[in-house]
Amino acid sequence: MTTSAETLEFQSEARQLLRLMIHSIYSNKDTFLRELISNASDALDKLRLEAFQDKDLQAETDDLHITLETDPEQRTLTVRDNGIGMSRDDVVNLIGTIAKSGTAEFLAKLKEAKDAAASGDLIGQFGIGFYSSFMVADKVTLVTRRAGADEGVRWESEGEGTYTIEPVADAPQGTAVTLHLKPVDVEDHLFDYTSVAKLREIVKKYSDFITWPIRMTTEPAAEGEEGEESAEPKVETLNSMKALWARPSSDVSEDEYHEFYKHVSHDWQDPLETIRLQAEGTFEYQALLFLPSRAPMDLFMRERKRGVQLYVKRVFIMDDCEALMPEYLRFVKGVVDAQDLSLNVSREILQQDRQIQLIRRRLVKKILSTIKTMMSGDEKSAEKYATFWQEFGRAVKEGLLDDTENRTAILDICSFSSTHDAEKPTTLREYVERMKDGQEHIYYLTGESRQAIENSPHLEAFRAKGFEVLILTDPIDEMWVDAVAGFEEKQFQSVAKGQVDLDTDDEEKTAEREQKQKDFAGLLTWMSSALEDNVKEVRLSSRLTTSAACIVGDSYDMTPTLEKMYRAMGQELPPVKRILELNPEHPLVSGLRAAHEARPEDEGLKETAELIYGMALLAEGGELADPARFVSLLSQRLQSAL
Repeated sequence: MTTSAETLEFQSEARQLLRLMIHSIYSNKDTFLRELISNASDALDKLRLEAFQDKDLQAETDDLHITLETDPEQRTLTVRDNGIGMSRDDVVNLIGTIAKSGTAEFLAKLKEAKDAAASGDLIGQFGIGFYSSFMVADKVTLVTRRAGADEGVRWESEGEGTYTIEPVADAPQGTAVTLHLKPVDVEDHLFDYTSVAKLREIVKKYSDFITWPIRMTTEPAAEGEEGEESAEPKVETLNSMKALWARPSSDVSEDEYHEFYKHVSHDWQDPLETIRLQAEGTFEYQALLFLPSRAPMDLFMRERKRGVQLYVKRVFIMDDCEALMPEYLRFVKGVVDAQDLSLNVSREILQQDRQIQLIRRRLVKKILSTIKTMMSGDEKSAEKYATFWQEFGRAVKEGLLDDTENRTAILDICSFSSTHDAEKPTTLREYVERMKDGQEHIYYLTGESRQAIENSPHLEAFRAKGFEVLILTDPIDEMWVDAVAGFEEKQFQSVAKGQVDLDTDDEEKTAEREQKQKDFAGLLTWMSSALEDNVKEVRLSSRLTTSAACIVGDSYDMTPTLEKMYRAMGQELPPVKRILELNPEHPLVSGLRAAHEARPEDEGLKETAELIYGMALLAEGGELADPARFVSLLSQRLQSAL
C-alpha cells in the first residue's frame, strides 16, 4: 500500500447515481440511516461467522455492536461498527464501482423514468444503499480496517467525479462512515440528523429488529463538583434486537414486517405478501418470507443471486441460501432460522442435508398455497395476485419443468391469455369449466405476441366454432407444454401441431372430407414432390376457413421458435421439416388443382406452389429461406395480372 493519499475516479455509472442522489431524487431521505445500519449489521454478521470458521482470526468479537455518534457543532453523524471491515481493494471495488449485475439495464430504465418517484424506486431495486448517504451529506468520510489486518483505509468524497483513498495506521477494527451533513431544510425533507430524538425515531421505525445493539450517547458526561469524578455519559440502546420471526405475529405490525423486508432485500418498496411458517417436532425451524411487489432487474440474468438468508439459532450463516429455494422461486426473500443445524455448515453440505431438503419442500408448498389463496381471495387479494403474476409468472412457469412434485400446484396458480377475453387472463380451471361438451383437449398456440397469434391462420376453424385457445407468448411456454401431460385429465394440444378435426361427430362432414381427399389426391402428391426440400407432406386442412394454406408440425415435432432457441444456445439440430396444409375451399387452392389437372407439365405451377408455401410461412411469422426469390416470383405474378 502506498503511504500517500490517491485520488481516483468513480466508475461512470457510479457518478451518475451519485449525481441523482445529490439532487435529491428520493423524498424520504430518512432511509439513508436504515441503509447504513443495514450495511453495518451485515458486517457484524460476517465477522461472527468468519471468526467461527477461522479460529486463528485476530479479531475482537466480545462486544459486537453499532454506534451512532453525533457532533451538532461540526454537523456530523458517524455510523460505526466493529464488524468485518474492508481492505483497500474492498473499498475501491464496493464503493468506487457498482459491483452489481445489470448496471446497464438499470441506467437504461433510469433514463426511461419520467419522474423522481420512479427513479427512486429503481435505485431501491438495486440496493445501492451506501450512495443514499449523499442525499443528506455534502461529504462522506469512511475509515475502515479489516479484521486481522494491521493497517486501515480512509476513503473520502464529496460525491462528484472523484474520491480520495489513503492508508491509516491506527484505524479500529470495523467501519465508520462519517456524514458531513447538509444544512437543515425541512421543506426538502432534510431534518436535523444530529438530533437524538430524530435518530431514535428513525432507528425505532426502520431498524428495531436488527439483532445487534445500536447504541448512542443520549446524554453527555456531566461535570462533577470540584474534587469529584464526573458522571458517566448515558449510553442508550435504541433497538429492541428482537428477531421478528421469533416474535408472535400478533406482536408485529405490518410496518415492522415491511421494514424487515427492506432490510433483507435492499428493496425500497413494500412487499406484496408476507409469509410466516413455524415447524416444531422432529426438527424445528422458523421462516419469515416475502413476495416482492416488483421483479428485480436481474431476475432473468445468469449471474443473479437466489435464495433466502439462513440462520441457525439466531446466528447468521449465509445470504442467498440456494438449497432452501428452487430456481423458479428465486425472487422470494426472507429468513429461515433452523434450530438443529451445525453452525459450521457449508453450501455443499446443505445441498445434501436431509433437514434442509424437508424445510425446502415445506417452504415451497407454503409459498404456492399462499399464491393460490391470493388468487381466489377478495378483490384486493385478486389485484395482488394479478400484480404478482405479471411480475413473476414467467419465472414461476419454469417450475413446470423443474419441479415435478409440485407441478399440479403450479398449474393451479398459473394464468394465461386466451381467445375468451382480450383483457382478462384465465386459469386452467376456468378454461376447463368453459370447455364445450365432448372437448377432450386444452387448446393452445405459442407465438411471439398476442397480435401475431390472433392473426394466425391456425386459429380460423377454432374461432369459427367457438373453441377457446390459450395464447402463450413467453419463451418458457414453448418448453413446458411438451413436458406437462395435462390438467384435470385434459391433455394440452397445440392448434399448430398434428391433425385437427373439430367435426368428428358429424358423419356428413366426414364423408364430404373423404370425397375431397380423393378429389385432391393428385394435387397433394404433386405438391409434396414439388416442395420436398421444404416440407415433409402436403395435405388438406380442417383448421382453415379463410386462408389458402398454413404450416403445421407433427404431433411431437419441435416448434420453430424452440428450434431457434436451441440454435441460439449453440446446439446443433437437424432441420425439422413441417407439413403444408391446404384449404380445399379456397379459390387459389381449387384453381391450382384445376390448372394442374389441365396442365400437369406447366413449370409455372411449381412456382405458384412455392408462393403458397411462402405465404403460409409468412402468415405464421416465419422466415423465408430465400426472400429475394419469393419477391421475384411475386413480382412476376403481379405484373402478369395487370
